[in-house]
Amino acid sequence: MNMWIPTEHEKYGVVLASFRGTVQHGLPLEIGDTVQILEKCEGWYRGFILKNPNAKGIFPSSYIHLKNAHIKNKGQFETVIPVEDSVITEMTSTLRDWGAMWKQLYVKNEGDLFHRLWHVMNEILDLRRQVLVGHLTHDRMRDVKQHITARLDWGNEQLGLDLVPRREFSMVDPDEISVTELYRLMEHRHRKKETPAPASTHHLFVHVKSLMNANVGEELEVFFHIYDGRENRPLSERFFVRLNKSGLPKSPEKTERQCTLFVDLGSSDLRKDVYIVVHIVRIGRMGAGEKKNLCSVQYRRPFGCAVVSIADLLTADSKDDHLLKVYACNTESEWNLIHENIIKKANSRYNLSGSNTGLAVALQLLHGDIDQLRREYMVLFTRGVSITRKLGFSDVIMPGEMRNDLYVTLEKGEFEKGGKSVARNVEVTVYVLDIDGQILKSYVAAGSGEPGGDEYHSLVLYHNNSPRWAEQLKLPIPVDMFRGSHVRFEFRHCSTKDKGEKKLFGYSFVPLMQEDGRTLPDGTHELIIHKCEENTSLADSSRYLKLPFSKANLPSNNQTLKGIKESFWITSFLCSTKLTQNGDMLDLLKWRAHPERINDSLSKLKEIDGSEIVKFLQDTLDTLFGILDESSQRYGLKVFDSLVHIINLLQDSKFQHFKPVMDTYIESHFAGALSYRDLIKVLKWYVDRIVDAEHQDHIQQVLKASEYIFKYIIQSRRLFSLATGGQNEEEFRVCIHELFMSIRFFLSQENKGTTPVAQTQAVFLRTFPAVYGELLKIFTVREVAGFVRETLGSLPTTVNAECPLEAVKLQCIGKTVESQLYINPDSRCILLPVVLRVLQAHMQEQRDLVMCASILTSMLSLIKKEENGTVEPVVSEEVELIVESLLGVLLRTILEISNRPQSTGSAMRLQFQDVTGEFVACLLALLRQMTDKHYQKLLQAFSSKDDLRDFLLQIFTVFRILIRPEMFPKDWTVMRLVTNNVIITTVLYLSDALRKNFLNDKFDYKVWDSYFYLSVIFINQPCLQLESFSPSKRKKILEKYGDMRVMMGCEIFSMWQNLGEHKLNFIPAMIGPFLEVTLVPQPDLRNVMIPIFHDMMDWEQRRSGNFKQVEARLIDKLDSLMSEGKGDETYRELFNSIIPLFGPYPSLLKKIERETWRESGISLIATVTRLMERLLDYRDCMKLGEVDGKKIGCTVSLLNFYKTELNKEEMYIRYIHKLYDLHLKAQNYTEASYTLLLYDELLEWSDRPLREFLNYPMQSEWQRKEYLHLTIVQNFDRGKCWENGIILCRELADQYESYYDYRNLSKMRMMEASLYDKIMDQQRLEPEFFRVGFYGKKFPFFLRNKEFVCRGHDYERLEAFQQRMLNEFPHAIAMQHVNQPDQTIYQADAQYLQIYAVTPIPENQDVLQRDGVPDNIKSFYKFNHIWRFRYDRPFHKGTKDKENEFKSLWVERTTLTLVQSLPGISRWFEVEKRELVEVSPLENAIEVIENKNLQLRTLITQCQSRQMQNINPLTMCLNGVIDAAVNGGLARYQEAFFVKDYIMNHPEDGEKIGRLRELMFEQAHILEYGLAVHEKFVPQDMRPLHKKLVDQFHLMKSSLGIQEFPAYVRASPVHFTNGSPRPCRNSVPSIISPEGGRTVARRSYPAVNRYSSSSLSSQASNEVSNITGQSESSDEVFNMQPSPSTSSLSSNHSASPNVTSSAPSSARGSPQMAEKHKHSRENACLSPRERPVSAIFPNPLDPAQRAPPHQIGDTTLPRSDPNLSAPDKGSSAKSMGSQSPVPTSRSPQKTIVPPFTPSPTECQSTSLVSNSPVLSGSYSSGISSLSRCSVSEASGTELPAGDHAPHPLPPPATLPTSVSSSEEPIRRENKTPPPYSVYERNNPRRPVPLPHSLSIPPQTDAPALPPKPHQLRTGSMKLDGTSDPRVPRPRPLPRKVSQL
Repeated sequence: MNMWIPTEHEKYGVVLASFRGTVQHGLPLEIGDTVQILEKCEGWYRGFILKNPNAKGIFPSSYIHLKNAHIKNKGQFETVIPVEDSVITEMTSTLRDWGAMWKQLYVKNEGDLFHRLWHVMNEILDLRRQVLVGHLTHDRMRDVKQHITARLDWGNEQLGLDLVPRREFSMVDPDEISVTELYRLMEHRHRKKETPAPASTHHLFVHVKSLMNANVGEELEVFFHIYDGRENRPLSERFFVRLNKSGLPKSPEKTERQCTLFVDLGSSDLRKDVYIVVHIVRIGRMGAGEKKNLCSVQYRRPFGCAVVSIADLLTADSKDDHLLKVYACNTESEWNLIHENIIKKANSRYNLSGSNTGLAVALQLLHGDIDQLRREYMVLFTRGVSITRKLGFSDVIMPGEMRNDLYVTLEKGEFEKGGKSVARNVEVTVYVLDIDGQILKSYVAAGSGEPGGDEYHSLVLYHNNSPRWAEQLKLPIPVDMFRGSHVRFEFRHCSTKDKGEKKLFGYSFVPLMQEDGRTLPDGTHELIIHKCEENTSLADSSRYLKLPFSKANLPSNNQTLKGIKESFWITSFLCSTKLTQNGDMLDLLKWRAHPERINDSLSKLKEIDGSEIVKFLQDTLDTLFGILDESSQRYGLKVFDSLVHIINLLQDSKFQHFKPVMDTYIESHFAGALSYRDLIKVLKWYVDRIVDAEHQDHIQQVLKASEYIFKYIIQSRRLFSLATGGQNEEEFRVCIHELFMSIRFFLSQENKGTTPVAQTQAVFLRTFPAVYGELLKIFTVREVAGFVRETLGSLPTTVNAECPLEAVKLQCIGKTVESQLYINPDSRCILLPVVLRVLQAHMQEQRDLVMCASILTSMLSLIKKEENGTVEPVVSEEVELIVESLLGVLLRTILEISNRPQSTGSAMRLQFQDVTGEFVACLLALLRQMTDKHYQKLLQAFSSKDDLRDFLLQIFTVFRILIRPEMFPKDWTVMRLVTNNVIITTVLYLSDALRKNFLNDKFDYKVWDSYFYLSVIFINQPCLQLESFSPSKRKKILEKYGDMRVMMGCEIFSMWQNLGEHKLNFIPAMIGPFLEVTLVPQPDLRNVMIPIFHDMMDWEQRRSGNFKQVEARLIDKLDSLMSEGKGDETYRELFNSIIPLFGPYPSLLKKIERETWRESGISLIATVTRLMERLLDYRDCMKLGEVDGKKIGCTVSLLNFYKTELNKEEMYIRYIHKLYDLHLKAQNYTEASYTLLLYDELLEWSDRPLREFLNYPMQSEWQRKEYLHLTIVQNFDRGKCWENGIILCRELADQYESYYDYRNLSKMRMMEASLYDKIMDQQRLEPEFFRVGFYGKKFPFFLRNKEFVCRGHDYERLEAFQQRMLNEFPHAIAMQHVNQPDQTIYQADAQYLQIYAVTPIPENQDVLQRDGVPDNIKSFYKFNHIWRFRYDRPFHKGTKDKENEFKSLWVERTTLTLVQSLPGISRWFEVEKRELVEVSPLENAIEVIENKNLQLRTLITQCQSRQMQNINPLTMCLNGVIDAAVNGGLARYQEAFFVKDYIMNHPEDGEKIGRLRELMFEQAHILEYGLAVHEKFVPQDMRPLHKKLVDQFHLMKSSLGIQEFPAYVRASPVHFTNGSPRPCRNSVPSIISPEGGRTVARRSYPAVNRYSSSSLSSQASNEVSNITGQSESSDEVFNMQPSPSTSSLSSNHSASPNVTSSAPSSARGSPQMAEKHKHSRENACLSPRERPVSAIFPNPLDPAQRAPPHQIGDTTLPRSDPNLSAPDKGSSAKSMGSQSPVPTSRSPQKTIVPPFTPSPTECQSTSLVSNSPVLSGSYSSGISSLSRCSVSEASGTELPAGDHAPHPLPPPATLPTSVSSSEEPIRRENKTPPPYSVYERNNPRRPVPLPHSLSIPPQTDAPALPPKPHQLRTGSMKLDGTSDPRVPRPRPLPRKVSQL
């Protein structure tokens, strides 16, 4: 069997095909993966994929394409680097990173970037292919790489990735270059990214498309040129396009004939007043509209002109086509001015040639030099484009440019009539003739674009003897043909008759070159017109060339020609690199011909135009050195001055490109081997005269040119040496030494800053560094370094801040450091001390910092460690020198710069920013070069401890600055990592010094503190949090630097252990910082840090016996870390992972368990863990967008924790205000008030001063409490919770009254009054309440597996609420049943929401049970201060009787008790207690009938009191009840409960059966009365229906077996208290017997009872139709979906809304309108539509709520509200006699005499109605309806223990039940929640006094007066300070809170 052999060369490969890895140990591979190979064996490799190095396996070798690779760290941990172009490597890794992020962009819906990135990625892949194939030329490869890197940078920037430092397109390894160099590269790339440098040259691309809509019918010539409107002259030559008769280009296939590039426009030419001018000429007949005569001669005639400003193109979109308006020429005499007039807007003179004639042209401005354009716009140049040049040279003249263009403009002519009556039509023909008189072919060009012709015909201006053409021609005549050539102009008259002949009548000519070789001077020339009528006479040019040609050249005696009036004007302009018009120039070049003129010519050289000199640069230089060689004595000084002039001329930006020409000249053509002596001599002569000379200007010019003078000296000496074999060497050296001595002498002159000598010194220093390179050609490195050192050393040393020389000196040093000389180590050691001395002086003075930084950067870039990490001794010495002289000053500089206020101008600020970066890079580079030896020397150099201490503090502070995020741009990760690496290395060196020098008796807290603080912020830097990086980036960093956080953590640990007892100095100060370190999700780091916490606890315990300080600081720090917003995405995991640190984390707990303080330690950890959980939730919630319940719930949870568990009142108050702000933002004004009340209740009405806190100013406690009261009242007002506001108003009013502040008292009373008005006048919406269960582990801690009741928003129905919750928890699953979930749901890793509506059970009964209290007032008590809520679910028990379902229809009633009442500080509170009760079918029947009776009463009352405009609701209700009863509804009850079997089997239900019978009779009685009322009001058209109802009623009576009503009913005429029938009877007990309802513990419901919100099972619907006797939808039965149809008149839903809206506020038993509207809510299921008020009833068996018998028969108590639960009321009789069918008066003294007399029995009756609970699931018939107004009126009031009773209570023995009356308060005493509610929870049912108008009717014994309202406020809302002894107050907060 073969062995696996480690591979030698096969190390790296790419997968060619996917491999499934199905063999044993197989490694699955995807195509394109890169693999590292470890071993091989018979066609198989073993290795791993580079993406996942942990998974190793085998794969076939045939699947792998091997690639070359370098191997680093050979052996077990080797890394493989592929040998390929670094750009390819970068592309590959970058594309992989982008791939993952690109998919995320899609997920995040960032479509735009997604698509752009996709295109760029494809582009890069394409370019990568080109590079890999390797067929590119060198230049093309460079371009491709440039494209690639540009795109990589773009993508990295868009995706927020790091900036990559590059050199020559390949990535740079930061370890292989110095930090300063790295910084420069980064800075360069950063700058490049920011601002591309503006191009200095621009080009205009023109493409002529067509002349639109011009029906000319003739060919056209179009001329473009660029025109300067400011100077009124053309800037360019003309571009010429021919158009055919259709207005399209004549030769479309030749693009160069319709496209041109106007080249070399300078930036100054892109102005508003530079224009593109277009002249259009037609070729055809003389008159445009002339009939076609026989004349076939074509003339060039003016047509039109168009103008566009170049500045418009800068703003326009570059690619747009432009349609240029064409103005026609009306007056030909002004043709030459047409463009100027258009520009001046003198358009009135021209009309647009057609309403929409326009020239379609593409115009585009291109920027950059022409070679760059050739690369970028290849298509333009390959397709063909003509070049249109500027007139004259461009701003920058390039050497080697060949040009010889003569531009001639035909300006104007003056002609005589020539014997004609009308003026002539003159045409000029232009020819160029050579020296032999032959016409030169194709040298006359009308413009670029068309090839030149042999002749040119001008325009013909009609009948004009003074034509002005202004036509420019270009004559590109070669230089060699120029001499002897001339231009001839022939003038012809074009007759429109006589067959259109063109008759010659004269000519002019002009020679191109003068006798002396000068060309025709530029400018305007007035030419003589010679008469001539024969063409033949012009054939021999030699005949006329002897004649004078120009009037300017005429001899003064030639009067005949001078007198001729006829003239012809032209303007000539020569643009030539070879010919000159300058005579002086020619004289100088021909110096040998006229030796006597040499002196003169040399003097005039300075006046010659620079462009003329550079044209002939080489010739001129040859001339100068020729003169010098021949007569140096005579002309030496003059030649030297001329040479200086020429050298300085080349410094001009226009001619700077000629410097290489001069360099080439010196290298290759210069032959003055003897010149050096003269040059040195003259130069020394000048230098020696500097000190004494008055005028320094000329000397300064000489010194400016010193670089090139030295070049000539050195080259001359080299030529001499070559020629003579190195003779006179010593003499030359002596000369140079003497020259430098002179220089040193003049430099050493001390003088005040601005003297001429100082300026001359400055000039020399600027040029001096350029000389070094030249000296090195002859002298050795050390010699030159000596020159430089002595020269620079001779400068005066006094540092005078104002002296400009100082800055120049620094610049000189800067250039020296960058020169070749300094790069050589031999010379460097000579120069370094000089450089350091100057630098140190400047940096100490904080001057010229930019320059200093740049010098330091250059110096440090040269210092490199060798490959193996060793340092050469020379380098080491240099580092030592630099450290010694600059380290301290460098640290100080960085400190000063970074602490400077940034208020200075932005330019200054930017400058400082750059400097800071440079200095930081220098510091890092220096520290990186320092070795152990350097650190030792540095630390030994400090003479005293204080110096060392200052140094350490300084360097630690600087490091803290370097770590700041703003130190470098955010994408400079590379730079940040290098910085951190240097910092940690330095800190490791310095910590030794700290240990040795500042421990034990020499302990220095400040240094140690600074050290720890630095370490902590170092570890917490974002750029070191490797967990947040991509795997590839993390791997790179770990390979290069390791995890620097762990290194620093270990260092902290070891330093902490060294502290010994000094640790106490850092407790508790360092707890917070160390806690931050433990938040870093790095296990090793945690392991290191945890013992420190244990240690802290231990030391604190030793010192003070507890660790309260540790605990307090820990908690504060945790909270502040959250507030700082440390909650990025990773923070949750990060916190979760720290919980084990304080939870079951072994090391800390184990250590604690061994300690004596084990108990307190573990409890601290438990507390912190719980706080962490809450803080975590808080942080997560706060990250979400809009304000929602989650945030509020979370804040409440945290706030409670701070109050109850931690007793941190300051935190508690902070979170109160955070919660208050959240509520305000969400417009929860009531909740906001309750929240602020928490703070208000911590304060007292005292005058103690409070400090400034949050947004509160410094003020007294009284003032703050007053302010809070007013704010809370305002918010209660906004939340329509006016009753609560009134209580606070009264409290404030009492305060004002006690201070006699009547002004404010009055305001307060008015505010109180306004709140009363609002209660009566404004409508309040009644809220819905929903029970929400949050199940599953994925919910935040404060919600997990808990149930809450939530107060809905206004108008919010169940569906909307459910949707809102699902939006808040988008991952939650809505549960579709109401059963309690089981453990699997509780423990699931998911989120389950269970939501259904519940009904509030009001606490305050006394108001609700009073008669005459308006609904506006009652509604407040119904929906505020609610602790308990109810929810009913119908179900069948036992076997269901299909004939009669009522027999088995039970109701399961759930009562939920909350931890706090709603509304409170939150919209939702947790359910504290859950009780389940089952209501038997009989009790259920009683409730249903009671409800229907109540509804009927209400409607009858409303009808009687004429509150109903419409009788329909009553009609429908009567119809529903009677119809149902007739069709078997009541009969079903009789069958179910009145049969013998039932009575026999349920003997205990006897009383209830009686009660049911009584209710049935009562219903019949009410119906009878109702029909009577109905008859009175029914409209005529409804009479038949009424009659039907009466008939059916009789049927119903007979079906019930009622012929006559029983005696007790008959005895009293039908009498309604307040208008509603109420029979009474003595025999029925007032409450359901205890056995009737059984309390059952039910956890989960059978599946049968899961109802969906849309429908129930058919079984249920059968049940319902049986019950109701109708086929109503089952949804209605269980109150799920109300049926909108009105098919069933009995349906509760079909009653018109007017039923409710018309109820009078005084009518008893009428539910308030809004409630009726809103109670359409399902209760049995998840989306009930109708909420029966019956659902507000509590457990009917609560014994504390039984009625005491002494109340029976009491005729004076008010009646109950219909919406109250029966068990919450006592049973007592009602007086029927004191009230009448008309609305009762509200005055307690007066009652209206009733129309009926009460029966005797009525007064003695024990109770009228039993208060049975009602089934919540509204059945729709009169019998079975679980109606919205579900409760029959109860007949009394229960008075809870502790309330003020209107009558004295009997002794407890008389109570029928023996339950302790204090049970309820005791239950609530067990908790001490914060005082959330205005009404204290501990006295839950406080009676609220009513105004007189609402008070109790008169009675035999008047009750005691109700107490004042403010005396009823318990807890901190009481004024008198006394409280009910049974009411416990919440734990009082320590007084220090008052300081807040």
